[in-house]
Amino acid sequence: MKKLWIDGHYIEVTNEVYIAYTKGQRKMKYFEKDLKVEHVFKDKNGNITGVIPSREDSLERLMNDNSIQFYDVSKSVECSAQINDDIENLHIAMQELTSEELNIIKMLFYDEMTERDTAKILGISQAAVNKKKHRILKKLKKIIKK
Repeated sequence: MKKLWIDGHYIEVTNEVYIAYTKGQRKMKYFEKDLKVEHVFKDKNGNITGVIPSREDSLERLMNDNSIQFYDVSKSVECSAQINDDIENLHIAMQELTSEELNIIKMLFYDEMTERDTAKILGISQAAVNKKKHRILKKLKKIIKK
C-alpha cells in the first residue's frame, strides 16, 4: 500500500491507484509548467547546445508581430459554390445586355478602365458613362433577381 498527500492529509491507496495518480499529476505539471517554459541545454563549459522554445505565446507578442494563429486561407465549400453560382448567374444575365451595354461593362470592369477613359473612347462625357453604368448594373440586378 502507498500513501498520497491529498487535501492536507495522507490517504492509503493501492499501487495501481498510486501509479495512475502520479502519472496524472506529472501530466498536469507538463501541461501547466513544462510547456510554458523555454528549456536551454548547455554543455560542460556552459555553452548553449540547444533550446526548446516555450509552446505558449502571449497575446501581446502576437499582436505586435501581426501574427495569426490557425488562419485558414482556403474558402469553405459552401462559399466557393455560392461564388461559382453567382458568377454563372451574372454571365447568363449579361447575355441579355445590348452590345453597347456589354461594351461599357467590359471596359469598366474587365479592362479596368476609368469612367473618364471610357468616356473618351465612346465620345461621351464621364457623367454619361457613370449614368449608363448605374443603369446597366440596375438592369443586371433586376435580371438576376428573376
